[in-house]
Amino acid sequence: MSQPEKKRLAWALTGSGHYLRECLDIINTLPDVDLFLSKAAAEILKQYGFSHNVERVYHDKTASSVPVEFFYYGAYHTVVIAPATSNTVAKMVCGISDSLVTNVYAQAGKCQVPSIVFACDTEPELESEAPRENMVKVYPRRIDLENRQKLATFEATQVVDSVAQLKANIAARLAAIKGQ
Repeated sequence: MSQPEKKRLAWALTGSGHYLRECLDIINTLPDVDLFLSKAAAEILKQYGFSHNVERVYHDKTASSVPVEFFYYGAYHTVVIAPATSNTVAKMVCGISDSLVTNVYAQAGKCQVPSIVFACDTEPELESEAPRENMVKVYPRRIDLENRQKLATFEATQVVDSVAQLKANIAARLAAIKGQ
């Protein structure tokens, strides 16, 4: 595989319904996006009845996360992981890369591709969208909040706490890419 003509944005979805609708709305407005779906994300999209308009979608179907090879060839300028479940955040903090999404994050770091992560668990109490448009209260555990804080200290990783911050950080990153 040779160097791509135009670098793309890699967006990874995890199995969270929290802010999934809003993340898909953002995805559907962006050009040149490849979507990486965890097994849980594929299930949740169906469960919630959500869809996207992304052409290049990679599913978590191989033990070695084959699609991460694109990072070695410079295919991506940025990784977005949003929404990121507490499970995914904990694995990233511990350096565990045993799924497509955690492998995307690990390989992005190893290839010096900046990452933007929108962790689901950002406050001690949240309202979250459940399937069938029901809102529920959730209470992230202390460990979930601590892992979010730890991840924010990682190199080349921006952790955001709201949809507005996610949009702003993506816009800033795309502007920086365009100016290069």
